[in-house]
Amino acid sequence: MADNIELRTYTVIDSLQPQTAAFVATVAGGYLPLENQSALLVEVAPGMSINRVTDTVLKNTDVTPGMQVVERAFGMLEVHSADKGQIEAAGEAVLDFYDITKEDRLKPKIRNAQMITGIAGHHAMVVNRMRHGDMIAEGETLYLLEVHPAGYALLAANEAEKHATIKVLEFRAFGAFGRVWLGGDEENIAEADKAVHAVLENLGGRAND
Repeated sequence: MADNIELRTYTVIDSLQPQTAAFVATVAGGYLPLENQSALLVEVAPGMSINRVTDTVLKNTDVTPGMQVVERAFGMLEVHSADKGQIEAAGEAVLDFYDITKEDRLKPKIRNAQMITGIAGHHAMVVNRMRHGDMIAEGETLYLLEVHPAGYALLAANEAEKHATIKVLEFRAFGAFGRVWLGGDEENIAEADKAVHAVLENLGGRAND
């Protein structure tokens, strides 16, 4: 791995699901993604290095940037395209530039995952006040996920939506930890949890202790 870069998150999304794409569009500071587009999310340390990632990707491929977040410690970039080949090329451009492989990324680690069934009305209101996506109703099941590194929150939310009928309430894919909030009936939330564990636990990378 290059001495000046730590690859924290590197994930290709084959097809952005409708709610996940709409959520990214709601919070994106760049160009908005559409459902069924492919996406790449890269997270690096130190944070300022994400500018080199963005420069490399946009100069070498035909993709559209949706989010770039530059923090002191970590930097994150999301790009998307209707052409999955361009997304894969964007990822390869980053890896080639830094002379690393995708196996140099940190393996995702689920720090916390919990389901709260039959959510109380005022609890639902508190959640709805902070969400950028759908709303949860009293009596539904609330799903909470915390994952490290943060970027894998996007993959988790997309995978949950792909495999279950749920509401994407909120997710945060940058910072020290990624977080996902989902809502729905208990059965579908349980299916979403299985999908999230399956995709994150089977992703390769460096040991994450």
